[in-house]
Amino acid sequence: MSDLQAQILELGRRARNASRLLARAPTTQKNAALLAMADEMVAAQTEIIAANARDLTLAQANGLATAMLDRLRIDEKRLHKMADDVRAVAALPDPVGRVLREWSHPNGMRHTKLSVPLGVIGIIYESRPNVTSDAASLCLKTGNAVILRGGSESLQSNLAIAAALSRGLAKAGLPAEAIQLIPVADRDAVKHLCAMDQFVDLIMPRGGRGLIETVVSHARMPVIKHYDGICILYVDREADLAMAEAIAFNAKCQRPSVCNAIETVLVHRDVASQFLAKTGRALLERGVQLRVDDASRAALGSLAARSATLVSTAQPADYRTEFLDLILAVKVVGSIDEALEHIAANGSHHSDAIITANAVTAERFLAEVDSATVYWNASTRFTDGGEFGFGAEIGISTDKLHARGPMGLEELTTYKYVMRGTGQVRS
Repeated sequence: MSDLQAQILELGRRARNASRLLARAPTTQKNAALLAMADEMVAAQTEIIAANARDLTLAQANGLATAMLDRLRIDEKRLHKMADDVRAVAALPDPVGRVLREWSHPNGMRHTKLSVPLGVIGIIYESRPNVTSDAASLCLKTGNAVILRGGSESLQSNLAIAAALSRGLAKAGLPAEAIQLIPVADRDAVKHLCAMDQFVDLIMPRGGRGLIETVVSHARMPVIKHYDGICILYVDREADLAMAEAIAFNAKCQRPSVCNAIETVLVHRDVASQFLAKTGRALLERGVQLRVDDASRAALGSLAARSATLVSTAQPADYRTEFLDLILAVKVVGSIDEALEHIAANGSHHSDAIITANAVTAERFLAEVDSATVYWNASTRFTDGGEFGFGAEIGISTDKLHARGPMGLEELTTYKYVMRGTGQVRS
């Protein structure tokens, strides 16, 4: 056994022991710990931002993409937002110990279906150091111990954040091992964590397809995946085009580096010229690169020629790419059927939207698009735990079992059946 494997196993043993204590911790103690964790993060602002600056310097030197640098960066405003998100979790109802169902057996034995923690959760993620505090707070509230493995590009930031969180746990009298961060960047740490099914009950990868596929191929325990965020907006022939423009601009440009930003716009041919003439100009003025099919280029007209550096011919792969940048694939379609077929073939089951005034068309879209979140006349940017009222989220699942979409507190619990008898035996 290598030294690294032994180190990861020890983290697992400690997490399992901590999970047993957390499972019986009262809500008041968990909330006190969360508030203390938030306070400790703010108190450590200087250290956390300095650690993040070291990560950013190294990441820039290594040529990390602009979108990833944005995810990595922590400033004072973002740090205080991270702390506020932890406090928001403390204010949420505790999902542990909820009675989901009660009934009695004909022999008088009482049955209770009760929500309980999952146990120990492993979370593997890239770039975003705010995942450290988000994941830790949600897991703590739900009575789960967590082992965190952030990306090498955010190691110093994550270590500083985790240290502050541990101080908050100690102040509330909870075990420090409830939140543990793998302190090395060695990629083999992921494989060792994924093999540790004797201690870890669930693995959640957050990152690129390569990371997720590595985790899936090595994991011996269930995996909840957050695959690509190839979010698609369909502008129907009966769309309010002013609304469609506002939503397209928001969904692409407000924060293009996040998973709920749109990557493709499908436009019905009956409104393509009108929509793209105005919306295309707004997107190009914002610096968005448009990758277009022949019909979209024709609809753009002279605008495409005047913006030749930003308008290029789309390749098939462009409609299956999560750009995470100011890049947008555009395609003209002839019907709702063609739009639905495109989404089924190229989407990632994350978040998709239709803009239309036709309720029948909209309801068909909402029913047939097989994605975690579907929208009618609204931006996909709302696919977020905070926007859903869940508090901080631990990720967005594109799976169907056991959780789908933004994963808040309820999605981090399971259940067990508690049976209370008076001596009954089965005949």
